[in-house]
Amino acid sequence: MTAELRMHNIVKTFGPVTALQGVSFSARPGTVHALCGENGAGKSTLMKILAGVYQPDAGEIFIDGQKQVFSGPRDALNAGISMLYQELDLAEHLSVYENLFLGRPLRRRLPFVIDRKAMIEQTLQYCRRYGFDLDPLAAVRTLTTGQCQIVELLKALMRRAKILVMDEPTSSLSEAESERLFEIIHQLRQLQLTIIYISHRMEEVKRLADEISVLRDGQIVASGPAAQMDIPTVVRYMVGRELKDYYPARKPSPGSVLFEAENLKTAEHIQGISFSVRAGEIVGMAGLVGAGRTETARAVFGVQPLEEGCLRWQGKPMNITSPADAIQQGIAYLTEDRKRNGLCLHLPCAWNMTLPNYPRIGMRFLLRLRKEYQLCEEYGRKVALKWPSPLTAVHLLSGGNQQKLLIARWLMAHARFLIVDEPTRGIDVGAKRDVYRLLAEQAEQGKAVLMISSELPELFGLCDRILVMRRGRLAADLPTRQTSPEEVMHYAAVQESPV
Repeated sequence: MTAELRMHNIVKTFGPVTALQGVSFSARPGTVHALCGENGAGKSTLMKILAGVYQPDAGEIFIDGQKQVFSGPRDALNAGISMLYQELDLAEHLSVYENLFLGRPLRRRLPFVIDRKAMIEQTLQYCRRYGFDLDPLAAVRTLTTGQCQIVELLKALMRRAKILVMDEPTSSLSEAESERLFEIIHQLRQLQLTIIYISHRMEEVKRLADEISVLRDGQIVASGPAAQMDIPTVVRYMVGRELKDYYPARKPSPGSVLFEAENLKTAEHIQGISFSVRAGEIVGMAGLVGAGRTETARAVFGVQPLEEGCLRWQGKPMNITSPADAIQQGIAYLTEDRKRNGLCLHLPCAWNMTLPNYPRIGMRFLLRLRKEYQLCEEYGRKVALKWPSPLTAVHLLSGGNQQKLLIARWLMAHARFLIVDEPTRGIDVGAKRDVYRLLAEQAEQGKAVLMISSELPELFGLCDRILVMRRGRLAADLPTRQTSPEEVMHYAAVQESPV
């Protein structure tokens, strides 16, 4: 089954904000059409209209020349449209197989009897077919972010869609999982599916796309064959200018050791890790998914209890048994999944920014709303946060601005040690550059920064040293200028003996 898509003159507003201004977009069967643009450009809004999540204020949708009107997601699914969302859309208390068949369970011949055995077997068949290792009975809440992304992908594939929309599908995947996804996309293209691919990773776009369309400020500003648009051209269309000096120029001069972790062990994942971070130093942490990077951050921040080991600040022991202890002692943790465990999405931006900071800003017992508002505006300016006001609900901000909001939270906390886990996941190139600048500024002020990332270019572009994790152990501690991406990947995937 194939389907040609055409969206004509689509308009969408949210209150006073115009998200889409007469957008026309088309995609052909058997091709990958990349949709690029900064956060807030309108990409996800356009695709949510296609998926029936939003209804347009004006405009028309045609599939194979037939006009379509979607009053909800089920209408879009029935028309053969399936969307893999950037924001994971899973029921965390249910198992993998229950999520895959949610709303469309397989039934036995007897009325009202669900065939769980058949659903589990079909889940296993799809996992084997596409090369993914998942336990159908595992509860989604126990899975990593990368595994949740795979569940979302399988859910979309099992619907046998004619038009498949992928919104940042590799944002939480390991390199091996991403390569497997690219193979699947190649197979689906050969089956003449129409694939719309949204990504901020330009290398992926150039590798996969047959055609590229660029959105800026709710309008299509460029569209054409991928072969005729190189990466600098796409970026220029996205941001309206050249992006020079992508990584900030730094002259690192690390001072004395501020933070030390010695022989950290937890019940799961972490097996005797020791490392240090100096004043003014940005230390990167690399490794494959499941290597123990996030678990290390959670242990330092008091989320995951330590079974053994100790933490020290300037040589003095730190007693951290909870995130409140960590915050009080000057440690900040930017989580890898801002929507699941970083932000209260339906609360105002101001509340999210000041939430862990009330004692520090003199509001332990009594809120002073005017002072809170002024502080939020001040720190919003520091991180170049684009918002209507501090009272705006967080879910109305773009992904890049949500990330900046979290950074502003920890700047307000006057944290001495910043742990940032995948700080640029799911944000555009302009917002990435802003995040890099903010982290470099913190290092220049003499703070210690630990940056966990799956993107080797940003580790090499920003960090002074790179710690490489493998199977819960520290496999290498490498000065950035004396190593290479190939050596980092060797330690991450091959090297057996820890440092």
